[in-house]
Amino acid sequence: MIEVSSLSKKYGNHLAVDNVSFSINKGEIVGFLGPNGAGKSTIMNIITGYLSYTAGKVTVDGIDIMNNPEAAKKRIGYLPEIPPLYIDMTVREYLDFIFDLKKVKFPKNAHIEEIMRLVKITDVKGRLIKNLSKGYRQRVGFAGALVGNPDVLILDEPTVGLDPKQILDMRVLITKLAKNHTIILSSHILPEIQSVCKRVIIINKGQIIADDTADNLSQKLAQDNTVTARIICDEDDMKKALASVEGVKSVISLGKKENGAYEFSIVPNSGFDIRAAIFSKVKDSGKTLLSLSSGGASLEQIFLRLTELEDTEEARRMLGTDAGDPVNTEESEENGDVSDI
Repeated sequence: MIEVSSLSKKYGNHLAVDNVSFSINKGEIVGFLGPNGAGKSTIMNIITGYLSYTAGKVTVDGIDIMNNPEAAKKRIGYLPEIPPLYIDMTVREYLDFIFDLKKVKFPKNAHIEEIMRLVKITDVKGRLIKNLSKGYRQRVGFAGALVGNPDVLILDEPTVGLDPKQILDMRVLITKLAKNHTIILSSHILPEIQSVCKRVIIINKGQIIADDTADNLSQKLAQDNTVTARIICDEDDMKKALASVEGVKSVISLGKKENGAYEFSIVPNSGFDIRAAIFSKVKDSGKTLLSLSSGGASLEQIFLRLTELEDTEEARRMLGTDAGDPVNTEESEENGDVSDI
């Protein structure tokens, strides 16, 4: 459905995207991750046709985004982090406008009513967008992306501004939409990505450093007997203390997890079992160790460990993969009726 081949993008002398290649099959939900400035938003904007590229090729359903942009864009629905809404329109007026702008051929009233029902904005369809909360504006932007029933949905931080119940509803909706759509989902809320995405692509410094399922990445990184410790302590002092333990290769703080307690991902040198030494170091420091575990890494731990490495090649070596080794995925079933959102 989406093919990105040897893609590069320069801003002046700055290489924002560096020879990136990947493919996404029909019906996949792919999490697109990377720290700020990594190049993920640039890549998404190129796929949507919003930005040109310096080198490479991008096709959507076999259509070259550069050579035939209008045909390619008809197959894409895009929700940017800040939806470009016309705030002096009502919700219904805005969706009518988007319908006409996209030259959609479906029966207008039935199509828009179904979209509003899906994203749960029917109750505010007569209100001016400028009077809506941020969460409702986000859902109106999502509704606009769904107009025309595009084959591909590119969602950049779709749950920004939503309350916990709305976030759960959005996850359910995204999973439902994957039956008839290919979805690229970018979010800084990593548990959200892990809960809905079958596959993750991690970008750092303009390059792909990981492309696999979260479970596979966890298993690969677990092979080094990484230890996760939750400790009531001062974060910086404990990070230094743990780094001084014999056999410790690196320590990454995963931040505050509960009142006064911080969590650390501790990577050992090859051949070292550091659990007993970590326990003794915490005890000797007079701090309280709440938990100590080894095994599979969470997506948050995977992301931090891979993106904190200075050398992207080192991240690939850690996973035992090359930049051009995407995960193998099976194609999903064919789309249903075109009018079925």
